Amino acid sequence: MSIVQEFREFAVKGNVVDLAVGVIIGGAFGKIVDSLVGDIIMPLVGVVFGALDFSNLFVVLGKNPNNLAALADLKKAGIPVFAYGSFITVAVNFIILAFIIFMMVKQINRLKKAEAAAPPPPPPPVPEDVVLLREIRDALRK
Repeated sequence: MSIVQEFREFAVKGNVVDLAVGVIIGGAFGKIVDSLVGDIIMPLVGVVFGALDFSNLFVVLGKNPNNLAALADLKKAGIPVFAYGSFITVAVNFIILAFIIFMMVKQINRLKKAEAAAPPPPPPPVPEDVVLLREIRDALRK
């Protein structure tokens, strides 16, 4: 079997296609959750806690001859900075994102349990001829 044939078999298997679909949907879902966190939740957190903005928290590690004060200007000038505020912002966004995903998975699992708890339907009645055939079989065995 050639490499091309093996790859074709691998690529068209259901699991690989399912994985590809999951990655695409996951990417789209990630954008939705990023927007939810950045555009809806973080502004509310800012209102409640007083406009938290960690993005401009940094320490200049190199010489700053022009006395630049903005992080973007320092980076553009090539001056090394320790931008810990950006890390704090990303960490807070991750914690909020993880909590939202946790709550969604928890609700999905709760709905799955509700579906699984439904009793199975009763078995269909056995036709009379099947009952008679079983009785004849059992009588012949004796």
